[in-house]
Amino acid sequence: MRLVVCLPTYDERENLEPMLRRLGELFAAAALDGRVLVVDDASPDGTGELADRLARELGFVDVLHRERKEGLGPAYVAGFGRALEAGAGLVASMDCDFSHDPADLPRLVSAAERAGVGLGSRYVAGGATRNWGLVRRAVSRGGSLYARLLLGIPVRDPTSGFKVYRRDALEAIRPARVEARGYAFQIETVYRAIRAGFAVEEVPILFADREEGGSKMGPEIVLEAVVRVPRLRLAALRGRL
Repeated sequence: MRLVVCLPTYDERENLEPMLRRLGELFAAAALDGRVLVVDDASPDGTGELADRLARELGFVDVLHRERKEGLGPAYVAGFGRALEAGAGLVASMDCDFSHDPADLPRLVSAAERAGVGLGSRYVAGGATRNWGLVRRAVSRGGSLYARLLLGIPVRDPTSGFKVYRRDALEAIRPARVEARGYAFQIETVYRAIRAGFAVEEVPILFADREEGGSKMGPEIVLEAVVRVPRLRLAALRGRL
């Protein structure tokens, strides 16, 4: 099946070209019918212009330009919509900063083909994080536990952004209805997939903190997740999800 990797970018000029070339090598080595869709939110550092140049050079790259930065969720919604319109059978989400290792994609593809959603997990056996401080570890693990308990889901790493969705699972999620804008988007898509009857298969990964550029994580993103998770549960109980 055609795989489209949605790669949201905002000020990722240092990482974009190495990531695209690595993905191209992976597609060839793993015999994946893959394309990459760069979704750029008008990066002031010129990431969008670089993406256009690379798209002209690399035949597997497309670029979607957005007018302004609106958050991770809206960027993925736009990318997912474009990928489905293009006939993708599988759609991946991943970071551009090498926190997610492209070499893990084939395992996630296999998981998605079996289950509906393949999720790169830091918190199953064999998964881990690298270069994280105690505060970030606590926030991440605490956020995952919070979502699992309130939503009643078995997924150990619902905040992970490294996923591959099978087309029917992504269509059932109906991304355009996902309201979360930050990292709560990852929790909401997992929950919607499970509510729609699809399994989420967790694949162990090593999550390495970015080496180039700055983190996009801020207190407002954490606050959104704290508020959004119980709202999701209430919506489900009322039959509105």
